[in-house]
Amino acid sequence: MTRKRPSRRQVQVARAWAVHAFTASGVVLGFLALVAILEGDRLAAFLWLGLALFVDGIDGTLARKARVSELTPQFDGATLDNVTDYLNYVVVPAMMIYWFGMVPDGLEIYAAAAILAVSTYTFANAGVKSQDYYFVGFPAVWSLVVLYFHVLQTEPLTNLIVIGVCCVLTFVPWKYVHPFRVRDWRPVTIPMTVLWAATSLRLVLIDPDGGKIREASPLVFWLWVGASLYFAALSAWRSLRPEPPAP
Repeated sequence: MTRKRPSRRQVQVARAWAVHAFTASGVVLGFLALVAILEGDRLAAFLWLGLALFVDGIDGTLARKARVSELTPQFDGATLDNVTDYLNYVVVPAMMIYWFGMVPDGLEIYAAAAILAVSTYTFANAGVKSQDYYFVGFPAVWSLVVLYFHVLQTEPLTNLIVIGVCCVLTFVPWKYVHPFRVRDWRPVTIPMTVLWAATSLRLVLIDPDGGKIREASPLVFWLWVGASLYFAALSAWRSLRPEPPAP
């Protein structure tokens, strides 16, 4: 008996569900990062978190290509994405700050609580993205903040001040570039994103107990700094530019 081949529509729907499953895998990766934190394994926590951020970096593009909104209208992919993002960009780094004592003694719980509470505004803010897809206000990318704490090996008091500043910037309409959705300078931004990710991975793999991370691999460190400054400059350029006309 010949088995009936699935229709093109069925294949497309299956592909859309596969993209949703890919997005959902970010929750599992975030959980594994939390387990690593509780086990005191900072390197593993960063690696699991890095994989989760990789998933988040490409799942939106995959979702648009697979037309998930059209083919699975009963399932809200945006809500799923927000759930995974809040875990991986907010909860996991807040736990890292608390568990690894990245702020002065006795203030860990308050720093983590501030991050968790303030970030709810970002995720509930309907105006969190501009018409040209820049983030408006600090976009709750605490996983990146924690990465900078780790690589730069900053002092706990400095970290606490930075956390406070970022909390305030959540409510300030400064623009922050989305590396994949913003069209401005995209031919430069995409390679810079790859450079930043590759150098971040290399720097995370350096044992911080062996001395200054920047001294262990100075070329990689300064390439990472250069890529970081590019994103800061592009964000400042957009923030100081007049708003584009509504489409």
